[in-house]
Amino acid sequence: MDAQYRKKTLSQYCWDCGETIRDKYLLYALDRYWHTACLKCSICRITLADAGTSCYTRAGLILCRDDYLRLFGREGECHACRETIPANEMVMKIQGLAYHLKCFMCSRCHGTLALGDKYQLWEGRLLCDRECLRLFRRSVNLPQRRAPKAPRVASAAKT
Repeated sequence: MDAQYRKKTLSQYCWDCGETIRDKYLLYALDRYWHTACLKCSICRITLADAGTSCYTRAGLILCRDDYLRLFGREGECHACRETIPANEMVMKIQGLAYHLKCFMCSRCHGTLALGDKYQLWEGRLLCDRECLRLFRRSVNLPQRRAPKAPRVASAAKT
Protein backbone atom coordinates (compact mmCIF):
# COMPACT_ATOMS: atom_id res chain seq x y z
CA MET A 1 0.00 0.00 0.00
CA ASP A 2 1.36 3.43 -0.86
CA ALA A 3 1.70 6.16 1.71
CA GLN A 4 0.71 9.16 -0.35
CA TYR A 5 1.71 12.73 0.29
CA ARG A 6 -1.31 14.97 0.02
CA LYS A 7 -1.44 18.71 0.24
CA LYS A 8 -3.40 19.79 3.30
CA THR A 9 -6.84 21.11 2.42
CA LEU A 10 -8.97 20.51 5.54
CA SER A 11 -8.09 19.99 9.18
CA GLN A 12 -7.25 16.35 9.73
CA TYR A 13 -6.32 14.49 12.88
CA CYS A 14 -3.35 12.16 13.06
CA TRP A 15 -4.32 8.54 13.67
CA ASP A 16 -1.22 7.95 15.80
CA CYS A 17 -1.01 10.96 18.11
CA GLY A 18 -4.55 12.35 17.77
CA GLU A 19 -3.29 15.90 17.22
CA THR A 20 -4.49 18.17 14.43
CA ILE A 21 -2.18 18.01 11.43
CA ARG A 22 -1.01 21.55 10.72
CA ASP A 23 1.96 20.60 8.54
CA LYS A 24 2.14 21.61 4.90
CA TYR A 25 1.97 17.91 3.94
CA LEU A 26 0.35 14.92 5.57
CA LEU A 27 0.41 11.19 4.90
CA TYR A 28 -2.63 9.19 3.97
CA ALA A 29 -2.22 5.45 4.50
CA LEU A 30 -4.53 2.64 5.56
CA ASP A 31 -7.47 5.01 5.02
CA ARG A 32 -6.16 7.25 7.80
CA TYR A 33 -4.22 10.51 8.05
CA TRP A 34 -0.83 10.74 9.73
CA HIS A 35 1.80 13.34 10.54
CA THR A 36 4.88 12.54 8.48
CA ALA A 37 6.74 11.93 11.76
CA CYS A 38 4.05 9.58 13.13
CA LEU A 39 3.81 6.91 10.43
CA LYS A 40 6.55 4.47 11.47
CA CYS A 41 7.52 0.89 10.77
CA SER A 42 6.22 -1.42 13.50
CA ILE A 43 9.53 -3.32 13.56
CA CYS A 44 12.45 -0.90 13.16
CA ARG A 45 10.51 2.30 14.02
CA ILE A 46 11.94 4.20 11.04
CA THR A 47 9.76 7.10 9.95
CA LEU A 48 8.27 5.88 6.68
CA ALA A 49 8.36 9.34 5.12
CA ASP A 50 12.17 9.18 5.51
CA ALA A 51 12.40 5.60 4.19
CA GLY A 52 10.53 6.31 0.95
CA THR A 53 6.93 6.65 -0.07
CA SER A 54 5.94 2.99 0.23
CA CYS A 55 4.62 1.22 3.25
CA TYR A 56 3.33 -2.30 3.59
CA THR A 57 0.78 -3.88 5.91
CA ARG A 58 0.47 -7.48 6.89
CA ALA A 59 -0.61 -9.32 10.02
CA GLY A 60 -1.71 -6.03 11.56
CA LEU A 61 1.74 -4.46 11.15
CA ILE A 62 2.82 -1.31 9.31
CA LEU A 63 6.16 -2.10 7.71
CA CYS A 64 8.94 -0.43 5.77
CA ARG A 65 10.01 -2.18 2.59
CA ASP A 66 13.11 -3.80 4.12
CA ASP A 67 11.22 -5.28 7.07
CA TYR A 68 8.35 -6.44 4.87
CA LEU A 69 10.78 -8.28 2.59
CA ARG A 70 12.73 -9.67 5.54
CA LEU A 71 9.57 -11.05 7.15
CA PHE A 72 7.47 -11.99 4.14
CA GLY A 73 9.71 -11.80 1.06
CA ARG A 74 11.03 -14.78 -0.84
CA GLU A 75 14.68 -15.59 -1.16
CA GLY A 76 15.91 -16.97 -4.44
CA GLU A 77 18.93 -18.71 -5.85
CA CYS A 78 21.39 -17.20 -8.31
CA HIS A 79 21.44 -19.28 -11.50
CA ALA A 80 25.18 -18.61 -11.97
CA CYS A 81 26.73 -19.14 -8.52
CA ARG A 82 23.88 -21.09 -6.87
CA GLU A 83 24.14 -18.93 -3.74
CA THR A 84 21.09 -17.48 -2.01
CA ILE A 85 19.83 -14.10 -3.15
CA PRO A 86 18.26 -12.17 -0.25
CA ALA A 87 14.71 -10.97 -0.90
CA ASN A 88 15.70 -7.29 -0.77
CA GLU A 89 18.67 -7.52 -3.17
CA MET A 90 18.54 -6.22 -6.74
CA VAL A 91 18.80 -8.96 -9.37
CA MET A 92 18.82 -9.42 -13.12
CA LYS A 93 16.15 -11.80 -14.42
CA ILE A 94 16.22 -13.63 -17.74
CA GLN A 95 13.45 -16.08 -18.67
CA GLY A 96 12.59 -16.57 -15.01
CA LEU A 97 16.21 -17.14 -13.95
CA ALA A 98 17.61 -14.73 -11.34
CA TYR A 99 21.23 -13.57 -11.12
CA HIS A 100 23.14 -11.47 -8.61
CA LEU A 101 24.18 -8.25 -10.34
CA LYS A 102 27.83 -9.29 -9.95
CA CYS A 103 27.08 -12.71 -11.52
CA PHE A 104 25.24 -11.35 -14.55
CA MET A 105 28.05 -11.90 -17.03
CA CYS A 106 29.00 -13.87 -20.09
CA SER A 107 29.83 -17.45 -19.12
CA ARG A 108 32.62 -17.55 -21.74
CA CYS A 109 34.53 -14.22 -21.55
CA HIS A 110 33.22 -13.19 -18.09
CA GLY A 111 32.40 -9.73 -19.42
CA THR A 112 29.74 -7.97 -17.37
CA LEU A 113 26.44 -7.48 -19.14
CA ALA A 114 25.05 -4.00 -18.64
CA LEU A 115 21.77 -2.35 -19.55
CA GLY A 116 21.36 -2.31 -23.32
CA ASP A 117 23.88 -5.11 -24.01
CA LYS A 118 22.78 -7.95 -26.28
CA TYR A 119 23.01 -11.52 -24.99
CA GLN A 120 21.81 -15.06 -25.64
CA LEU A 121 20.78 -17.69 -23.14
CA TRP A 122 22.10 -20.90 -24.70
CA GLU A 123 21.29 -24.15 -22.89
CA GLY A 124 21.29 -22.36 -19.55
CA ARG A 125 24.51 -20.45 -20.29
CA LEU A 126 24.47 -16.67 -20.55
CA LEU A 127 26.57 -15.54 -23.53
CA CYS A 128 27.32 -12.03 -24.71
CA ASP A 129 26.38 -11.35 -28.30
CA ARG A 130 29.90 -10.30 -29.20
CA GLU A 131 32.17 -13.09 -30.41
CA CYS A 132 31.30 -15.45 -27.58
CA LEU A 133 28.12 -16.89 -29.02
CA ARG A 134 29.86 -17.60 -32.36
CA LEU A 135 32.88 -19.15 -30.61
CA PHE A 136 30.66 -21.23 -28.34
CA ARG A 137 28.76 -22.64 -31.31
CA ARG A 138 32.01 -23.52 -33.04
CA SER A 139 33.38 -25.24 -29.90
CA VAL A 140 30.35 -27.53 -29.68
CA ASN A 141 30.26 -28.10 -33.48
CA LEU A 142 26.96 -26.38 -34.09
CA PRO A 143 26.23 -24.91 -37.51
CA GLN A 144 27.09 -21.24 -37.79
CA ARG A 145 23.53 -20.28 -38.61
CA ARG A 146 22.21 -16.86 -37.89
CA ALA A 147 20.89 -16.76 -34.35
CA PRO A 148 17.53 -15.26 -33.52
CA LYS A 149 17.72 -11.58 -32.72
CA ALA A 150 19.47 -11.21 -29.38
CA PRO A 151 17.44 -9.59 -26.63
CA ARG A 152 18.91 -6.66 -24.75
CA VAL A 153 19.36 -6.28 -21.02
CA ALA A 154 16.34 -4.21 -20.03
CA SER A 155 16.39 -3.64 -16.27
CA ALA A 156 17.25 -4.88 -12.85
CA ALA A 157 14.54 -6.12 -10.53
CA LYS A 158 14.00 -7.10 -6.93
CA THR A 159 13.39 -10.70 -6.13
